[in-house]
Amino acid sequence: MSLVTRCPSCGTAFRVQAAQLSAQSGTVRCGKCGELFNGVAALVEQAEEGLALEPSPQLGLFDPSRRPAEPPPQDAPPPFMVEPRPARRALWATLATLAFLVLLGQVAYRYRAELAAMVPATRAPLASLCQTLGCEVALPRRPELMSIDSSELQADGRREGLIALNAVIHNRAGFSQDYPSLEVTLTDEADRPVLRRVLAPRDYLDARGRPLAAQGIGPGSEATVRVLLDTSRTRATGYRLYLFYPS
Repeated sequence: MSLVTRCPSCGTAFRVQAAQLSAQSGTVRCGKCGELFNGVAALVEQAEEGLALEPSPQLGLFDPSRRPAEPPPQDAPPPFMVEPRPARRALWATLATLAFLVLLGQVAYRYRAELAAMVPATRAPLASLCQTLGCEVALPRRPELMSIDSSELQADGRREGLIALNAVIHNRAGFSQDYPSLEVTLTDEADRPVLRRVLAPRDYLDARGRPLAAQGIGPGSEATVRVLLDTSRTRATGYRLYLFYPS
């Protein structure tokens, strides 16, 4: 159905199609003066006296006096359709940048310990951020990159029933890691547990090692553990040992 709309700038009336008005929310460009206006809001009655109709805004833009005679490319949109506003594109770009920064901040918060260990220059900014968020930049805790390379139980000759647990903890990561906790389980002849102890770093580090605990176990380094266990009230013939980080 053919409709009539009038340019509010120059007063020129045009015949338009409903499909033209539905595109770009009804915004069209005047073929005479080039003004953008809402074609729906500017609709007029065709019965008005003296109404001189010009070609549609779409055809008006191809006036030879205004544009070269070459037809537009087939895949080009109708010239009367309004391109997205630069302000709207800038808004979307800003929102996308903010979303990326938020995601980057979440990753940095989640892996702050690893980041500070691998890139020492980031430790101070991360520590400052944690003061605001109420967190801390501790040493990384990656148990899958920690292993017990060797361990053994030996009787201690100074006292009957006293045995010594010796173990070597190996940090296989490329960065320093916190000392892990150790769980020691002594077993009987049937491999049933008769004694279980959980040892925090303060329990198995000697007086010389405790001041260095805050530095952790260096990348590719080892830590030697020696702990005395009282088995005078148990009959232990074997043991199990594994490391972990408490949650």
